[in-house]
Amino acid sequence: MAELDELIERIYAGREGPDVLACFDYDGTLIGGYSAEVFYEHRLRTFDLGPIELARTVLLSVRGIRTEADFERLLELSLGAWRGREEAALEELGERLFRDAIAARLYVESWELLEAHRGMGHTLVLASSATRFQVEPMARELGIGHLLCTSVEVHDGRLTGRVAGRPVWGEAKALALRALAAEHEIDLDSSFAYSNGEEDEPLLAAVGSPACIEPSSELEQLAGERDWPVLRCAPRGNRPGITQASRTAAFYGALGAAGWLGAGVGLLGRSRQSAIDIWCTVGPELALSLAGVDVQVLEGEQHLWSSRPSVFVFNHQSNIDPIVVMKLLRHGVTAVGKAEAKKIPFFGPMFQLAGVAFVERGNTSQARRALEPAVSKIVNDGLSLMMSPEGTRSRTPSLGPFKKGAFHIAMQAGVPMVPVVLRGAGEVLRRGDQTIRPGVVEVVVPAPFDTTAWRPDTIDQHVQEVRGAFERALAAWPGGPSRSALPVGRS
Repeated sequence: MAELDELIERIYAGREGPDVLACFDYDGTLIGGYSAEVFYEHRLRTFDLGPIELARTVLLSVRGIRTEADFERLLELSLGAWRGREEAALEELGERLFRDAIAARLYVESWELLEAHRGMGHTLVLASSATRFQVEPMARELGIGHLLCTSVEVHDGRLTGRVAGRPVWGEAKALALRALAAEHEIDLDSSFAYSNGEEDEPLLAAVGSPACIEPSSELEQLAGERDWPVLRCAPRGNRPGITQASRTAAFYGALGAAGWLGAGVGLLGRSRQSAIDIWCTVGPELALSLAGVDVQVLEGEQHLWSSRPSVFVFNHQSNIDPIVVMKLLRHGVTAVGKAEAKKIPFFGPMFQLAGVAFVERGNTSQARRALEPAVSKIVNDGLSLMMSPEGTRSRTPSLGPFKKGAFHIAMQAGVPMVPVVLRGAGEVLRRGDQTIRPGVVEVVVPAPFDTTAWRPDTIDQHVQEVRGAFERALAAWPGGPSRSALPVGRS
């Protein structure tokens, strides 16, 4: 059994550059479970799966997919149901199901490996026997440049229900990888591959550094015989237990109690800010503790206090992020959030009580009006501002695009911008989950950015500078595997 850090060390000990390839299988390797399950569940919910097809699919699944012929029969069932469907409609369906269900299945451990390969400049490949409707959204989200998957036949913009060429399964997947390597002059002996299924033995054997992620029993046995490393991942999609549900209830109860306490003190002192400060100080500290969430600042804690007031910007992966940041900043803070945050159960009313300025996305004039009170609170009241430049939660641990609102506020207010880089929040409260898992949220706070020389015509440059600070912090996380093998200038 291998540890994640050991596999990352192996990556850093190898060669850098695009002539080294890192190939990831999709179902069961990059994500927990199988993307086809999500598509079948959708068809069941929409009554788009006939009883005969369902029975044949269940029978084949129970027997198991052991050969390429078995996989072709299963594929025929799926593609037959798509016969006559518009290609564009299936692309939209794939994107929606990815956003709503599949993205949350991404193994963080696999993502860590992928990011280590990206840091080494390796050529990233996603190889799957599934169709592009299932896998293309993930490849696009993670910035994977090469996709090997089963092609479907399309005529006049509609699916025919047939495969175009040979399904990318088993030996065919390895052949596709070899063809890609030959086309791009890639050294497979120096390359890496990851999979979970025994059918991918040819794929794993094609590279110099194979590894098995959450392998089947057959592949695990083969890995033992060939001395291939095996990595186990934190389970995805498991149902919460009673303890987890109880901790979550205690979390919300503590936040609510702190809110009422703050409101009472604020009424007595006729100070709304006093109420907010008490809630921001007592609530997050107690709530996170009861939920079993430990927040650890690994580097740069002094930057949380050295330049106040400031605009504090954090990467956004979970609904719990604002609570974590409030615990860090404690008092003298206000915020800006997207208008949809009002509808988040429990959190929405709390954000409104805390005086958050809500911004309607896509409405430029209203957004400008909403930002003016935030600037005023910084300039006139001496308050700091916290917000996420991504605007919405990332679907994966990867950074999303940065919007410019926070940068304009910092520039107009003439205060520093302080990055607050979070790691682990997306595992504590995963996208789509309602319960909180015990765990650790680690934090790095890079040095503040001086905004006094910022101008509207240079704002794009400053966005990239701040984003770069996030990228560097995430790539060289304190306590992670040694990067001593990385060449100078790469981090």
